[in-house]
Order: sequence, then structure tokens, then C-alpha cells
Amino acid sequence: MATANKNLSEYDKSTLPDGKDFRVGIVVSEWNDQITNGLYSGAEAALLDCGLLAENIVRWNVPGSFELIFGAKKMIEVDEALDAVIVVGCVIKGETMHFDFVCEGVTHGIKDLNLISDIPVIFCLLTDNHIEQSIARSGGEHGNKGTEAAIAALKMIELNRKA
Repeated sequence: MATANKNLSEYDKSTLPDGKDFRVGIVVSEWNDQITNGLYSGAEAALLDCGLLAENIVRWNVPGSFELIFGAKKMIEVDEALDAVIVVGCVIKGETMHFDFVCEGVTHGIKDLNLISDIPVIFCLLTDNHIEQSIARSGGEHGNKGTEAAIAALKMIELNRKA
């Protein structure tokens, strides 16, 4: 469990691959856009900080988190130069089971893409009980899960290139 005093998004750039030759796609849900834009900003900033060229970061928007799967699939199909795709979404628990179905569907869909694709698809879906938790994890007191997803993408690209 995260602690209020620790920023979980700190990284040591010297331990990461230089991203100058990498191309990363980011599929972003428009639902809860205050949160997803914050997550995207964190991912973009980390990728740029680690050497990616701005033109090698491709953003596509989709309406909601459930659509992240199709968006990532199509992005992989049309952009053969991609080294990784990050999916960015936010689902906040409500009063119905919709939360459970969306979270489970997206989780399984991204897992399936990782099994069938030759490039890593990185999961950056916040699944929080309330908006305050999402704010804390999209650039607030707990850091930025988008940053963490970008670092995971860099490491997975490196692993994929070595394999």
C-alpha cells in the first residue's frame, strides 16, 4: 500500500535505456479526462526525459477505458514502427457493478494483447474508489502512474530487443 509521504514515480535515469531510437504509442481514455490527461503528461515527460523524441510519442484518444483495448490493437496494426504501447485510463467505483466489468474486461484485454502482440502493451488503468485517490495517483501526493508506466515501457522495450 502506498504511503502519503512517498512519491512512487521517482526513477534513476542512469539505470534506464536511452530512448532516442524508441517509438511509443499512448492510447488515452477521454473519460475522467482530468485524470487521464495528468497520467498522459506524466508518461510523456518521463519518455522525453529518457531521450525519446517528441515525434516518436504517438497519442490516440478513445472514448472510455473499455475502448483502450481496441485502440491499442489498431495502433499496433497501423504503426509497425512502435516499440511499445501504453494504455491510459481511469475507472472510479460507483454504485453499480459496471466498475467491476470494465476493470476486469480491460485487464484481460490488455493481457491478451501482450500474448498476441510482438510489442509490450503497458497497463496504466487507475481503478480507484473515489476521485481523490485518482488525483493522488495522476500527479498528486502519490506521484504519477503515467510516469511509472513510461518507465515500465522503456524497460520492456529493452527486454524485447534483447530477446
